[in-house]
Parts: sequence; structure tokens; C-alpha cells
Amino acid sequence: MAGRDEKMLQDQYGNALSTTSTAARDAYVEGVDLFLAAQAGVDDACDRALAEDPGFAMAHTAKARQAQMRGDRETLTQHLAEARAAQNVTASEAGHIHALGLLLEGKVPQAYTAIRAHLVDHPRDPLVTQTCVGVFGLIGFSGQPGREAEQLAFTSQLLPHYGDDWWFLGGHAFAQVEAGQTAKAAETIERSLEQRPENANSAHYKAHIHYEAGESQAGLDYMARWRDDHYADKQGLLHCHVSWHVALWALEQGDADRMWAEIDRNIRPGDGHGPAINLLTDTAAIYYRAEMAGVAVPAERWQAVSEFAAEFFPKPGIAFADVHAALAHAMAGNCEALERIRAEARGPAGDLVSLLADAFGALAAQNWSQAATLLSRSMAGHERIGGSRAQRDLLEFALLNAMLKQGQAAEAHLMLTSRRPVQVEARPVAGL
Repeated sequence: MAGRDEKMLQDQYGNALSTTSTAARDAYVEGVDLFLAAQAGVDDACDRALAEDPGFAMAHTAKARQAQMRGDRETLTQHLAEARAAQNVTASEAGHIHALGLLLEGKVPQAYTAIRAHLVDHPRDPLVTQTCVGVFGLIGFSGQPGREAEQLAFTSQLLPHYGDDWWFLGGHAFAQVEAGQTAKAAETIERSLEQRPENANSAHYKAHIHYEAGESQAGLDYMARWRDDHYADKQGLLHCHVSWHVALWALEQGDADRMWAEIDRNIRPGDGHGPAINLLTDTAAIYYRAEMAGVAVPAERWQAVSEFAAEFFPKPGIAFADVHAALAHAMAGNCEALERIRAEARGPAGDLVSLLADAFGALAAQNWSQAATLLSRSMAGHERIGGSRAQRDLLEFALLNAMLKQGQAAEAHLMLTSRRPVQVEARPVAGL
């Protein structure tokens, strides 16, 4: 293993690289920037780096990480093996390969331990840091109570190492807004977007800031305009989810036609583009939020998303996906798949998954009293299933809906004003 040599090439964060090819380094840097910005072109950049230096370990790990995000297991396995076989890697590269390798193999607890250890010595390793940033990261999906505070603690600890970096500021802003620091998050996100306005992650985080501030029209205008200007290519990892925000605000504005157009062009499986978890969760969520707002969702739509869930998430294991799959199966009347999730839910949030599977079954059966009882039991800690506050409003509003169906309008309004006051004006449930 080579020691750090000041003559070695470095990446954009100052990490020593084992490649001796400037062209390979430059292509890799481009690929990392595109990955951190959730823009299209990551694979192409990594391929160009590897064409210049076939043994470049970091380009192989970046390619493997992108394949994981896409659900491409074959490509992941190939490039992880190539990275591990690389010769004369630097100390930072060796730690990078070890930590990410564990994650790519699905060894999550071991990966988290290795990642935190690696970041002690190499805090400016963005592809490793990124695994713990955002609600879909290792902290966000930990299933642990208090994970929003832990997320903010994580980004705050690393902030001195990243300073005014465009990517890290975006992740820090999201941690701030999810912890309730909306005003601070608004300032932080602007510092990020000023440097790289095409950064899809930061644009997405700004959408959440608008949501948490109750700025429906401003959020809709910003997100739709930003997508037209910077995200016309549907190959971007966040294209489906960015469109979900547009559809959600269109629904809130009473524009059902625009909502359906977004769903059918950019969100639902078969038409939307992004990781399978986004296609499932965003489609199920917008369908049920439409139902609660008084917009009828045809049965065949629920059946299609239920079938997608059964194909891509056949075994419970990711709480956030499992909860939305349970909703889809319940609304489609797929009792066998719903029972499988309820009975086989596992992991740190498995108890909540089982509870919510029962709750959705009661909702689909219009057993409003039972649904309200079950949903109320999730209110104290539903952050454990993962997802953002905006996404978990699905559960808050489902409880409101069950209360309204029982004639408890005053109680429902009190609950909304006390738990999610920024959403009072949005009237997310018909009858509020």
C-alpha cells in the first residue's frame, strides 16, 4: 500500500488517489460531483475514468455505488470485485473500499461501524460521508428513535471539515429542517444553491424547506421551474421524487389534472424514473393523499402499484418501503401480501411496520375506529420507519381522516394544529 505522497493526484476534496492518469482523475471527479448532485451522467464519467485507467479503484467503487442506487446487482458485484483487486491503493482508498464494500454487500451494521471509523481519519471522503446523509441514509434508515437529532449531530460534527462546500451544505440544511430548524435551513440551502444551482439534492431539500414553512405556492413555483431548467433528463436519480413534490403541491392547490399528469409522466412505475423505492413510496403516498383530499383513485391504479411492490420488495426488510407496500396491498385488496408484511416485518422498526400494516388493512376495510386506534399508537415515534416529515405526514393525515370519518372534526382539527400547524392552511383531508 502506498503512503501519502504530495506528488500524488488528489480528488476535489484533497484525498490522495492511486491513479497516475490526470484524465482518469478528472473524469472520476466529474462523476463524483454528478453523483453528489443526483444528476445524470455518473456512469459515463466513471466509464471514461476506467477507460484511461482500468485499475483505478475509486472509479470502480463509484460505479458500484451508483449501481446500488439503480438496483443493478450485477454491475455492483463486478466493480466492487475490481476495486478490491486494485493494486497499490492509498490508505484513504483502502478504508474507502472496505467501508463501502460492507455496505454494498448489505452488511449494514458492520458498514456503519466501518464508515464512522473511516471518517475519523478521512472526514472529507464524500462518497463515504454521503451514506449517512439524508433520510434514506444509514442514520435515516436506522429505525432508531431520535434519528433526526442524530442526523443533525452527524452533519454538525463534519461541517468544520467541509466548510462552504456546495454538496455538504445541502445535506446539512436537510438535517436542520428535519430537526425543526427551518429558518436556519433556508439560509444554509441558499449558500449551497448559489454555488451549484443544478444540484438536485439541494433543490429537493429546498422543496422540503418550503413544505415545512407552509409555502405551498412558492414551493410549487420553485420546484416546477427548477426541474424545467435543470432536470429535464429523467435519468436523474431524484426525477421521480422531485415530481412527487410538484404533484403534491398541485393536489394541495386543487389542480387534480396537473397532479395526474405528473403521476402519469414522471412518478408511477413504468413511467417514472428513479430507484424502485421512490417509485413505490411516492406513488402509494400520492394516491392515498389524493384519496384523503377527495380525489378518487381507480382500483386498477392501486393494483398496479401493489404488483410493483410484490415484485421489487417481495420480502420485508426496509421499513419505509414495507409501510408503503402494505398501504398499496391493503388498498388493492391483496390480503396475502399484506399479511406477509405484517407477519414477517423485521429490523429495528419491524414492530411499527406490523402495526401500520394492520392499520392500513383497517383503513381499506373502512373500519375507522380500529384504524384510528392503531395509527394513534404510531404517532409518538413514526420517525423510526424512515422518510422525511413531509413523507410521514401520510400517517398523520391518515389518522385525521379516520377521525373525520367518525365525526370527530373538532378533535381532528385540534390534532392538526398541535402536531402539524404548518399544514393547517393546506387542508390535506377533505372535511377539515
